[in-house]
Amino acid sequence: MGDNKTAWAGRAWAAGLVGTATFLWAGSAAADDGLSAGDTAWMLTATALVLMMTLPGLALFYGGLVRTKNALSIFMQCLMSAGLMGVLWVLVGYSLAFGDGNAFIGDFSKALLAHADHTTMNGTIPEYLFVMFQGMFIIITPALMIGAFAERMRFAPYLVFISLWALLVYSPLAHMVWGGGWIGDDGAIDFAGGLVVHMSSGFSALAAAIFLGPRKGYGKEPMPPHNLTYTVIGAALLWVGWFGFNAGSAVAADGTAALAFITTSTATSAAVVGWVFIEWIHRKHPTVLGGATGAVAGLVAITPACASVTPVGAIFVGIGAAIICYVAVTLLKPALGYDDSLDVFGVHGVGGAWGALAAAIFTAPWLLEEMAAGGVSQGAQLWIQLKGVLFTAVFAPVLTLVILFALRLVFGSLRVDEEGEYEGLDHAEHSESAYMFE
Repeated sequence: MGDNKTAWAGRAWAAGLVGTATFLWAGSAAADDGLSAGDTAWMLTATALVLMMTLPGLALFYGGLVRTKNALSIFMQCLMSAGLMGVLWVLVGYSLAFGDGNAFIGDFSKALLAHADHTTMNGTIPEYLFVMFQGMFIIITPALMIGAFAERMRFAPYLVFISLWALLVYSPLAHMVWGGGWIGDDGAIDFAGGLVVHMSSGFSALAAAIFLGPRKGYGKEPMPPHNLTYTVIGAALLWVGWFGFNAGSAVAADGTAALAFITTSTATSAAVVGWVFIEWIHRKHPTVLGGATGAVAGLVAITPACASVTPVGAIFVGIGAAIICYVAVTLLKPALGYDDSLDVFGVHGVGGAWGALAAAIFTAPWLLEEMAAGGVSQGAQLWIQLKGVLFTAVFAPVLTLVILFALRLVFGSLRVDEEGEYEGLDHAEHSESAYMFE
C-alpha cells in the first residue's frame, strides 16, 4: 500500500511539473503575441456582466415598475434590443463607432468585421473580445429608453426606432468620444459612458416621451408599479453587472479597473443612502422604490467619473446624484407635465450630465497633476466636460425627433390604439400574458 501511495504521489508531482511548464510556456507564447491571459479572462467576465445588466437586470427593473398588463412587453423589448443590436453591431455599428472616419463618425472599413480574425489584437486582448464588450453597451443603451415610452409604443415602430437610433445617434456619439472623434480628442473624460450611454439615452428618451404624448389617464388615475420585488432584484443585478460596465472599461485587469470597481460601488452606496434619507424627510416614508432608484442614479453618475475620482470623491458623486436626480424626478417632471413613465430622463439624462461634470469637479489629485503637466487646469477640464454635455444634450434628442417624425410618416401612429392601451401591450402586441391568472 505504501509503495502505491509513493507511486501515485510521484505521478502527481510529475504531472504538476508538466502542467506548470505547459502553463508557463503558454503564458510566454501569449506574451510573445501581445495577448495577456489575465486581461482576456477579465474582459470575458466583464462582457458577460454587462449583458446581464440588460437581461435580466433591466428587464426585471423596468418590468416590475409597469402595470401588470404591460410587464411582458418590457421583457420582449429588452430581449429584442439584445437581438437587433447584437446583429447590427457586427454588421456596421462597430465600424461606425470605431472605424477611422472623421471627427463625427467612423467609416465602413470595419464593416462585417472583415478586417479581423481570431488572431487580431486590440491592445492585450483579442479584437473580437473588444468588439463584444463594446457591443454590450449598444445593447443596453437603446433599451434604457424603453422606460420613457413604456406602456404605449407599438412593437414594430419600436424595432425600427432603436435600430435607426443605434446607427444614427449611438454609433456616431461613441465615435466622437471613444473612437477618435472630436469630443475625445478635446480631452473630455467619459470613462464608461456618461455621455455616450446615459445622456444619449436619457435626453433621447425625454424627446420620445414628449413626442408620443402621455399615457391615457396619466395624472388622473393611479399607475403604480405592479411588482417592486422584480424591481429590487433588477436593481441588484444592475449593480453587480455595472462592475463589468465600469471596471471593464479599463480593458485590462489593472489598477485602473480596481479604482473603477471601488468608486462604482461607493458612489452607488452613497446614492442609496442619500435618496432614502431625502425621501424620508420629504415624504415622511422611506420606500424600497426610492432606494432602488437611488442605486441606479448613483451607478449612472459614477459611470463617466469612475476612473478619475477617489473613493472619497465617489461618495460626493453619489450624494450629488441622489439630490439632483431626486429633484428631477419628484419636482421637475410634475412641474413640466411630461410623461416619462419610468424616469429615464430624471435618472439617466440628468444623472449622466452630473457625472460628466463631477469627473472634473472631484478629479483625483494624481490626475490633477497629470493634467497640470499637460497644461490643463481643473477649470479648463470642467469647461471641456460642459461642452461635451451641451453637445450631447442637443445632438441626441434632435436626431431622435428626426427619426420619430420619419417613422410617423411610414407607420402613421407610433402608439397602440386606445383599446390596445387599455387592454395592455402584452395582449395587444404579443397576444400573451405575464401571469396565468389574467
